[in-house]
Amino acid sequence: MEDVITTEYDGCGKCLVGVRRLSRKSDATSSPEKQLEQVLSAVESVGGHVIAWADDWEVSGATDPLGREGLGPWLRGEAGPYAGIAGSSVDRVGRNQRDVLNTAYMIHESGRLLVTYGHDGPWNLDDPADEMRLSMESFGAQMELRAIQKRNRDAARQARANGRPNQLNSYGYRFVRLTPKARIEHVEIDPPAAEIIREVAERLLTDTTGTITPATEAARLTRAGVLSPSDHRAVMYGRKPKGGEWRAKALTHILTSQAALGYLMHNRRPVVGADGHPVRIAPPLWDHTTREALLAKTAPKHSKSRAPKAAYRLSGLAYCGNCGQRLYLSGGGAANWSYGCTARVRGIPSSQGCKPAPTMVIPALDQQVEEWFLGRYGAGMVMRREYDPGTGYAVRIKELEADRARLREDRQAGLYDAPDDAEWFRTEYTRMGEEISELRELPERAAGMRTVPTGQTIAQQWQSAPDDAARREILAEFDVRVTLFPRGRKPRVAMTGTNVYDPVT
Repeated sequence: MEDVITTEYDGCGKCLVGVRRLSRKSDATSSPEKQLEQVLSAVESVGGHVIAWADDWEVSGATDPLGREGLGPWLRGEAGPYAGIAGSSVDRVGRNQRDVLNTAYMIHESGRLLVTYGHDGPWNLDDPADEMRLSMESFGAQMELRAIQKRNRDAARQARANGRPNQLNSYGYRFVRLTPKARIEHVEIDPPAAEIIREVAERLLTDTTGTITPATEAARLTRAGVLSPSDHRAVMYGRKPKGGEWRAKALTHILTSQAALGYLMHNRRPVVGADGHPVRIAPPLWDHTTREALLAKTAPKHSKSRAPKAAYRLSGLAYCGNCGQRLYLSGGGAANWSYGCTARVRGIPSSQGCKPAPTMVIPALDQQVEEWFLGRYGAGMVMRREYDPGTGYAVRIKELEADRARLREDRQAGLYDAPDDAEWFRTEYTRMGEEISELRELPERAAGMRTVPTGQTIAQQWQSAPDDAARREILAEFDVRVTLFPRGRKPRVAMTGTNVYDPVT
């Protein structure tokens, strides 16, 4: 529809950009269609025409217009020539008075027009009456924003008090409503997302090579076309995905957040119920012990090397036979990329004598390594490592001790001085102490790894791997190191690996 009602920029002085914005696209009172009609009416009233639409859906009115995805590029002069903007009302430009006035003066001082539905002609900020009216309308929009924000805070506070979520669903979970616009009836595990994030957690916990990290997992998921958390949520609620990538920081947050334990969250912390314990609203994706292990596994590591995120088979595994430096990609054109030593040209002092620098086209070296690897290890059986969280009693004891300490601090602050509250405090404090004592008497099985056979040979695992990045992980499991020498050296390629599964030994 918008393609039909837009025309090209012709320099007539009335070439306007239509501005539409909604905090929630389902908002019936300011629907896209209603705003469309109002903008077109405002443009027609000044004898103009629409050359483009700056639509910002799911964007709060508190957002600075300069930073909005749709309107921002036009205001910053990055989207092409135009004569002004036209909106259905002042609050569609923004609900912050300062931002609206700054935007209006920026447009006015650049000689452009600001047009809104219901105002007679373009806004004229040189006219004191028009200037005052714009100021008053923007002030009214800001007051309405403050009222909306207060209602939202009150609703969030009431939801927390009632044990109901009032924020976006955490990845791995979905909200269940009895009707599309009803309040959330309950929260349940979202099977597709839960399977993905549990697989990531398992891969991280069972990795012993240091080559599987949140960054490499984010790259793997993006390569595999797995919807990012925001895109997955969009599709879940009937919106189009934007094609966002997985990010290591977001993935780490999902893995380590206590939301994965099924808790009701507020400001990234569990909401504590009347019994002194976190409020659980859904089944956990994993247990407390696994979360502790994920926290340790995803903690920043001080290492001289980084886990490779590229999809090439020998990234991080191939080295120069002259100077010992890691090989990088070199050459030009997709068909001519090679593994080669670039240390000398990068100015590494210890590599100044690396002449001639060894190089070999990627398919040739990959093929040699594959033949050597499968000949040496292919007949071996694949043993899968599984993370065993153990009994988890120690972690549960730590949680109970933290809950008990929180109660004690609250009591010292005078929160349980009333007789009824004091009795509840003594009962709950005693119950926690008894549970801690009972757990300490139970035999503890520490968390760790266990190895189980898969019935699959290493050659079969290699052939079924989805891409070269997955094959690189297999090579890393066997500590494979590839050394490339210049032409004329014997051997040209040297390969070593661990003796595990070595059929010869």
